Amino acid sequence: MRSVTWEEATEHIAAEFKRIVEEHGPDAVAFYGSGQFTTEDYYVANKLLKGFIGTNNFDANSRLCMASAVAGYVSALGSDGPPPAYEDIDHADCFFLIGSNMADCHPVLFNRIKRRKKRDPENVKVIVVDPRETSTAAIADLFLPLRPGSDVVLLNGMMRLLSDTGKIDREFVDEHTNGFEELMQASSHVSTAAAAKVCGISESDLIQAARIFGGANGVLSFWSMGLNQSVNGVAKNQAVINLHLATGQIGRPGSGPFSLTGQPNAMGGREVGGLSHLLPGYRTVTNAVHRQEVEQFWGIPEGRIAERPGLAAVDMFEAAARGEIKAMWIMCTNPVVSMPNIDVVERAMERLELLVVTDAYHPTDTTQYAHVLLPAAQWSERDGVMTNSERRITYLPRMVDPVGQAKPDWQILAGVGAAMGFAHAFSYESAGQVFDEFTQLTRGRVCDYSGVSVRRLQSEGPLQWPVPHDDHPGTVRLYSGLHIDPYPKSDNKQFSRDESPTGTTTSAGTEGGATVFATADGKATFHTPVFVPPAELPNRKYPLLLTTGRLRNQWHTMTRTGKSDSLLKGARQPYLEIHPVDAVRRQIESGDVVEIRSRRGRVWAEARVTEKIREGACFMPFHWGRLAGPYSAANNVTLAEVDPVSKEPELKACAVEVRLRPGYEAIRASKLFQRLTEAVKK
Repeated sequence: MRSVTWEEATEHIAAEFKRIVEEHGPDAVAFYGSGQFTTEDYYVANKLLKGFIGTNNFDANSRLCMASAVAGYVSALGSDGPPPAYEDIDHADCFFLIGSNMADCHPVLFNRIKRRKKRDPENVKVIVVDPRETSTAAIADLFLPLRPGSDVVLLNGMMRLLSDTGKIDREFVDEHTNGFEELMQASSHVSTAAAAKVCGISESDLIQAARIFGGANGVLSFWSMGLNQSVNGVAKNQAVINLHLATGQIGRPGSGPFSLTGQPNAMGGREVGGLSHLLPGYRTVTNAVHRQEVEQFWGIPEGRIAERPGLAAVDMFEAAARGEIKAMWIMCTNPVVSMPNIDVVERAMERLELLVVTDAYHPTDTTQYAHVLLPAAQWSERDGVMTNSERRITYLPRMVDPVGQAKPDWQILAGVGAAMGFAHAFSYESAGQVFDEFTQLTRGRVCDYSGVSVRRLQSEGPLQWPVPHDDHPGTVRLYSGLHIDPYPKSDNKQFSRDESPTGTTTSAGTEGGATVFATADGKATFHTPVFVPPAELPNRKYPLLLTTGRLRNQWHTMTRTGKSDSLLKGARQPYLEIHPVDAVRRQIESGDVVEIRSRRGRVWAEARVTEKIREGACFMPFHWGRLAGPYSAANNVTLAEVDPVSKEPELKACAVEVRLRPGYEAIRASKLFQRLTEAVKK
């Protein structure tokens, strides 16, 4: 690899993209981005790929974390977007935490829940659902260590119990929802005892969970990857939302279904259209009206935006491995560590005719495959806008100048767009100019940004969408007009009529008026979630179920945090949590180096024998890649099966066997001999 100027690199990338499109068509090109993008980065990349190159093969690592939540919200409520706000924590008296180790993964938010619990410990209840007894479970009034993948059974069982005990808000259900009777009919055969058995918990605990949920004045449900990363992920999201719709626990202070993003701008990316089936402003590529609106705004010929969704993340890399994708641009992410079944990802990297990687760090497991490696400015070296989990839009100012030749991602993308002959559409002079263009595409949409500008964010601070006009103060929570608000000063319902994602016009709220769901008839939809077990179940050869997750001190693939010695103190190398019963069967002790093997590969880790993981399951952090060692990557063993609707991969469950690492018996015998020798000397 040799150093070149920005001009040379830009011209080379543009020429190669044009050649490949001419020879193989636009769908031979793909782009893989990141929830760590600013909104401006997302927008320019989306515009270049979908609008001007002409391919919807634009996806991001948000597909690995939030796609199931997006599909859950859209199918149930008519639109993406978490309804509650962080301030609802101060009003809730029940927290239902499922599939999320908030103490480690969202510690600031978790500490706010702890403070709420501490203020009123008798009346504020916390339910934690997780196969592991994590730090989050330490504050739980009820901890449910369910079997990995059985969430839908648990949630459907709770729904049946809420109905049987008269905890359904019939007035809310009748006035604001569809499909409840069908749900009840489909679940009429559900036995509480049978549901508890499938989940691997006691029937009394299942009943207690429903009792706490149904008896609360305000319930906030928080979830993250434990629900989303599953072949049953959308159904799990729908099942949580069902509980809130059935009890009227939505749109009120202290209530609502609240998905937690894993990255700082995963929410903003969804609003910009940063997945292969989306367009800006919560539009979809399959909707002809939506395509036409965006084509007219971008000034491109009608029909330029393809009517079919592009390849989602897993499909994208598999297509590249087969040779169908010829060129790929990867920005601000490290898929050779984070994607499942990374053998396939590595084959894809090796087969591409052109791989462009833009990152602030090198080497990473992905940058080592790049044909063109571009230096990106970090968040502190550039300005931009991001949206957090509560729909709050925040301006990030530039704090220092970029190091060396690094540039903001949007600027790099715009340069390539101009070099490809589209200078008229990519002649941006600032991130603010990009943001102002994007906000126009949100006008009248559910996620209306049209009243937001960089200048306003700089002067007033963050705002929660929808913000439909310049003097609108923002919206604390969605669907608030469905109830008489007991805290009228804490919420703002003054927002205009919005167009729903289906193209119909519904009242999204007016001053003193009612807020309805963003559907054709203004009503939310109950779905009947069907339990689908993990794609891989334990058998005699692979008798354990491996689940993966994050550590408090590490961020994603450790390209940043892995360089800090203090952050490595908790875990300097990969480790595996395994239950004592499973460890004894395999003659494994804490500190041993074990091999975790699946149908796809193997990984080595230090054993940690603990009762905090349920028997039959084991846990390993996913942060390490092969640069840390040839058998250090957890995703060398995970599988790439996806939810059929969201296309999100199942990273939380795969069948494995665990044994001492080959040759480790001799090492352990040597250690034992050394300890005996020292004892004799004493």
